[in-house]
Amino acid sequence: MTEKIIVQPLPGYKEVKPFVYAGFFPVSNEDYNDLKEAIEKLSLSDSALQFEPENSPVLGYGVRIGFLGLLHMDIIRERLEREYNLDLIVTNPSTDYQVSLTNGEELDIKSASELPDPAQIKEIREPWIDGEIVVPQDYIGAVIQLIVAKRGRQKNLSYIDERALISFTAPLANLLTDFYDQLKSVTSGYGSFNYELAGYQPEDLVRVDFYVAGEMVDALSVMCHRSEAPGLGREIVKKLKDVVPRQSFEVALQAAIGGRFIARENIGAYRKDVTGYLYGGDVSRKKKLLAKQARGKKRMKRFGKVDIPSEAFMVMLKRD
Repeated sequence: MTEKIIVQPLPGYKEVKPFVYAGFFPVSNEDYNDLKEAIEKLSLSDSALQFEPENSPVLGYGVRIGFLGLLHMDIIRERLEREYNLDLIVTNPSTDYQVSLTNGEELDIKSASELPDPAQIKEIREPWIDGEIVVPQDYIGAVIQLIVAKRGRQKNLSYIDERALISFTAPLANLLTDFYDQLKSVTSGYGSFNYELAGYQPEDLVRVDFYVAGEMVDALSVMCHRSEAPGLGREIVKKLKDVVPRQSFEVALQAAIGGRFIARENIGAYRKDVTGYLYGGDVSRKKKLLAKQARGKKRMKRFGKVDIPSEAFMVMLKRD
């Protein structure tokens, strides 16, 4: 009888852990099984790809996927669309947070919608990165301003010939949306950026929820620093106003923290001419029809649903 051979892992080997997460939802719910099968196939050749089913009240069934970074996420999204002919809605990318509860329990959450009630939370820790940016010396000031705007801190500044090497630390979440695009913009395309995870730090973080016609859209919820929440809420609802279609009733777009509203925009109702066929002098009949229309709009406002286009989720990926 042969003895079992115990295989030891290579010294220093660590299991790859994703730290960027996003929800992938098919535009058509009928394509959910195709999406799931496609991700399973991709994961066979990509051990870093981690995924689990996700169900959104607004977007339906989808998959929450963990990536090694934004480039990894873009590659997977492109392969799903190109190789598997899938039309996808990709939610706002987020990172994982460590949450300590008042009862001593520890949680790892991968999306803002998983955050427990604020009354139960003792501390929230978010991942920070150590980053380096190489840029021509003429752009040093603009790059440092961008780092500070992302809640980052400069650590060191050195020079390589005509270029500068800026070392800094910053919260990963603030770099997930459009930091790279903004860096290319302020450096006229000459800036290069790389980073590595530096650990977790406790921060004063809150979840900002967004409501469309009184209904919370969980896929739009985001985590941010408390000081950034009011400005972020106003920015997002203004952008949503440009992409959410008008209805036959007024639609309120609202941002809230813990049920307290911090920003609001209204999309006015379009008015259908219900009196066009009447004679000009039939005033009483016209008033009755307008009153009936108003009652109908009131009912629609209470029970109606607003279809949210995929462009609304792209708003979250492009911040000012």
